Amino acid sequence: MMRAKNRQNEQAMIPDALQFELLRGHASPLHRQLYLRIRDAILVGQLPPGARLPATRVLAADLGISRGTVDQAYGQLLAEGFLLSRAAAGTVVHPQLEARRLDPSPPSAAGPTPVLADSSEPAPPRPFQLGLPALDAFPRKLWARLAGRRARALSLTGLNYPDPAGYPPLREAIVRHLALFRGIQCSADQIFITSGFQSALGLAVHALLRPGDPVWMEDPGYFRASGALRLAGARLAPAPVDRDGLRVDEAIRRAPDARMAYCTPSHHSPLGVALSLPRRLELLDWAARRQAWIVEDDYDGEFRYDGPPLPALRSLDRSGRVLYIGSFSKTLFPGLRLGYLVAPASEAARFAEACNLLSPAPSILDQATAADFLSQGHFARHIKRMRALYAQRRAALAAALQAECGARLRLDGQAVGLQLTAWLPDGEDDRAAAARLNARGLAGQPLSAFSLEGGHPPALLLGFANVPAEQAPALARRLREALDAR
Repeated sequence: MMRAKNRQNEQAMIPDALQFELLRGHASPLHRQLYLRIRDAILVGQLPPGARLPATRVLAADLGISRGTVDQAYGQLLAEGFLLSRAAAGTVVHPQLEARRLDPSPPSAAGPTPVLADSSEPAPPRPFQLGLPALDAFPRKLWARLAGRRARALSLTGLNYPDPAGYPPLREAIVRHLALFRGIQCSADQIFITSGFQSALGLAVHALLRPGDPVWMEDPGYFRASGALRLAGARLAPAPVDRDGLRVDEAIRRAPDARMAYCTPSHHSPLGVALSLPRRLELLDWAARRQAWIVEDDYDGEFRYDGPPLPALRSLDRSGRVLYIGSFSKTLFPGLRLGYLVAPASEAARFAEACNLLSPAPSILDQATAADFLSQGHFARHIKRMRALYAQRRAALAAALQAECGARLRLDGQAVGLQLTAWLPDGEDDRAAAARLNARGLAGQPLSAFSLEGGHPPALLLGFANVPAEQAPALARRLREALDAR
């Protein structure tokens, strides 16, 4: 009786705007449908500023989906400034948001106009969107030719279950690439193909951690990594970051018994700094002494514009404590959903067993196409072209923002990666600023969305890879108008 009453109370906490049916089997993923539904309900005023959202467990049960799906939708809305997390008080619509309508007409009694269109095409990327390479510059015809050739040559054995650790020729091609460009020496049986970074991180967590294990997490740090670690039951220990990267001494002071450290040493996400050599050696020494693990997320280490890319932290590891994660989302295109993990030699058998159970690898055709792209030299040539293009686009956007915004924004000087950090005046709310950009069709993430403990100066993170140089002045003007709006 009491349980039934509790369930009724929890259902009563769900706003009318969120009582709807998700379209299963639709081209748009469930988390994307939920994200759009909540976002539009906020924009049309059905979820007013300060309105409390149901707990992820409650909403997941009501919609018949996993809690992780709700976490993904909430996480995106938090990052974009639509929602605000208030710890024990729960998640609310950001109080500083003004209710905006998508159009002048009032919402119908049935709720917001459905967001999902008839087209199966996803929405185009918005200017300044993070995490995207130059999609307009990808050699699609070459990729299509390689993919078509692989599809036509598919044999009967190719229709069977693939190797759960990944397509062997792709693993061999990655071994050669890492030796040439990232200073990493390994064998193919240490390479495990995954469907992107998050899949690789999940594989590492399943293989090496137990629920409740403490993990160092860079602060600020990549919010999808911290969210995935929390979801896996890890106990996060914030590790502060300064101009030399992760502060190893402070991390040791806070959590000396950590079982794992997550870091982005070649290009910190989101601040853009590189982990200094003394701290790299200090981090490796700690892991060796404590028999702890280091997860190195090398998400865009290939893109440095004022010199050659920095060697990976893994290249300095002599104790076998570093797990290196790479992804083709930034170097090729994110729709490919292709990444990989390099396990220490001592743990290769354990990871092979985990792969056999979890099967994280994507389509064999995609893997075979990527293997051809790497082994035939197209990948190295593509990276070289993209470095030149991104340097040009970065410089053009930086100049346009400086001319348009002046002292309103202070840009960082890190000539690396695919994003600019634009520092706002002290005291400004970067989540509210990001929400104003979003309301005008622009992207950009608030730095505070990456923070675990807060206290960082306000800033906006702006992706530039998909901003052609000739469009930079107009987009900088739109950004300035969005920032000036109140």
